[in-house]
Amino acid sequence: MGRLTGVAVALAAGMILAGTTPAQASDDPLTLTATLDGQDIAGHTMVVTPRRPVQLSVTVTNNGPSPVHVRSIRLSGTALALTFFAYDTTLPFDIAAHGRATRTFGLDLADLDGQAIGLLPASVELFDVGRNELAAVDTVTDVRGSILSVYGVFGIAVLLLTIAAWVTCLLALARHRLPANRLRRALRFMPAGFGTGLVAVVTLSVLRVIPPEPSVEIPIVVGTTVIGLVLGYLTPHPLPQVVEPETTRMPLTHEVTG
Repeated sequence: MGRLTGVAVALAAGMILAGTTPAQASDDPLTLTATLDGQDIAGHTMVVTPRRPVQLSVTVTNNGPSPVHVRSIRLSGTALALTFFAYDTTLPFDIAAHGRATRTFGLDLADLDGQAIGLLPASVELFDVGRNELAAVDTVTDVRGSILSVYGVFGIAVLLLTIAAWVTCLLALARHRLPANRLRRALRFMPAGFGTGLVAVVTLSVLRVIPPEPSVEIPIVVGTTVIGLVLGYLTPHPLPQVVEPETTRMPLTHEVTG
């Protein structure tokens, strides 16, 4: 069980770190600006209300010497290297060399209520026929969804697993059943610390305090994981010290006969 938990933690950490790898810049010198209901999404937090259609407008400037063909546009939101909502729209158009093109279309976000809630990093991306990214612009969305959405349920599940991990560790500590080796005790507490970081990241996002961007989620998760390791390392030795019983001398009694 401990090995499986360690593998799960390693995979989750790898997913978070993989999500921080910056996307490679496209060879095509395209400049993309996007607006949602007339407001530029770059550098702003966009309030998104499910069941209310929105107008997404993209303006693409081609600074290169060759025309560029765009096949589809995607609006997506991610957290902890996981995509929680994505809307793809097939809208083919061409941008002439040193030209500019603008396309505006409506998005039906009715099902977003069951997908996300709170602050989520999002992006608008352009793709060509081969599904290669041509250009992208990042933003933060404030999704007014349900706590029972996929993202909300994900946070609740992580919370329950983290509570279970802490209870398991503390019960083992109270019953003196932790490993005798300090390093193994530290690894025993690591999943609980890791889960605490995930819970903190999701909670701050759902409460609309801080979006779960890599610059925020990685320090929090790494910090709580290290705290868990340190706590496990500093736990006392599981075997209670054996106290040698003191030997007491019984007084000798002499029977006196008269």
